[in-house]
Amino acid sequence: MIKRILCLLIPAFIALASCDYIKKPETIQERDTGLRGVWVASVINLDYPSRTGLNSARLREEAEYLLDKAREIGFNAVFLQVRPCADALYPSLLFPWSEYLSGTQGKAPDGDFDPLMFWTEQAHKRGMELHAWINPFRITRGGTKDKPNADINTLAENHPARLNPDWSEEYKHNLYFNPGIPGVIDYIVGGVEELIINYDIDGIHFDDYFYPGIEFDDAEEFEKYGESFESVGDWRRENINTLIKKTRDLIKTVKPEAEFGVSPFGIWQNNDSTGLGSDTKGLESYSVYYCDSRKWVRNELVDYIAPQIYWNIGHESADYAKLLAWWAGVARGTGVKLYTGHAGYRVLEAEPGDVWYGADEIIRQLNLNKQYEEVKGSIHFRLGTYLRTDALVEALKKEYSQS
Repeated sequence: MIKRILCLLIPAFIALASCDYIKKPETIQERDTGLRGVWVASVINLDYPSRTGLNSARLREEAEYLLDKAREIGFNAVFLQVRPCADALYPSLLFPWSEYLSGTQGKAPDGDFDPLMFWTEQAHKRGMELHAWINPFRITRGGTKDKPNADINTLAENHPARLNPDWSEEYKHNLYFNPGIPGVIDYIVGGVEELIINYDIDGIHFDDYFYPGIEFDDAEEFEKYGESFESVGDWRRENINTLIKKTRDLIKTVKPEAEFGVSPFGIWQNNDSTGLGSDTKGLESYSVYYCDSRKWVRNELVDYIAPQIYWNIGHESADYAKLLAWWAGVARGTGVKLYTGHAGYRVLEAEPGDVWYGADEIIRQLNLNKQYEEVKGSIHFRLGTYLRTDALVEALKKEYSQS
């Protein structure tokens, strides 16, 4: 499978390498005052499309509406979720069409419509960047004990997990690719290559989901591939490090002006686990998701890091101010940009009297960011939530019009 895909991709790569497109254009960060990004989620139709089964005309209308609204608020970069469950919002040789488009995984939109191509063109038309947001390992989403979503036979016939059933594992009623299998890592990197070659996107973006949890069943793979590691945790982290490094190297070879970054869970490690950790007491992505995000920054394996600091200033266990200072310290002295991830969805959930009620907390966070030169921008989760919160829309319009 991989060899066949590479044979199809190599001619395109050669053609690209010989053209003038390699010349790096002026980026938003160079011509503007920083990245003002927003996530647009496709999983379970959170933002786009609003529901399954829309025809291509409606898909275009929704994309233009969301982009217009994002621009009105002041966002200058969109992070569009194009591969939510190892299925795609674009025609792919590697992954089936997403079920969140037609309602049936593997079924294309009508009229040969390519959502990613359209979003990219329309974003650029509006002077905005378009970054392709990928969930590398998730295969299914939403399974419960009563309704498990772990039957591989429910996937499209051309889904890579169905074509390679030994690549996936069940975890809490859902399916995930096993990062401990080298072929899985290479396949995901091949998917990045397909995107970078075929689309004029401004970057590739991974979110915070890597290993789904500590009890992931990979004992067989650890025995086969992990003999040089002292612990399964060290081996798992190195598997994710390998994905990050291979992705970075691929992008810098094929399209060096494109950015590569990750938005990890906001806590790397607490300082009661290691002196290098943050002054927090929460879940540690280092030991639960096996993300050594600090290493990615210190070793410059990413162009930017966008930690999801989804707590308020003054939070007892995970204070935004303390985490911001910690992440700024991690990025300091490196060439890696720090973009902060903001939890706008909390505003929609808040009641009067709650610290998140209204827009004040988000604005306080943005103002605090200005105290750190390492902070080069922000990304907000998520566009659909913001559009349902008038206070946030108006506050951000005012904030971003002044920057």
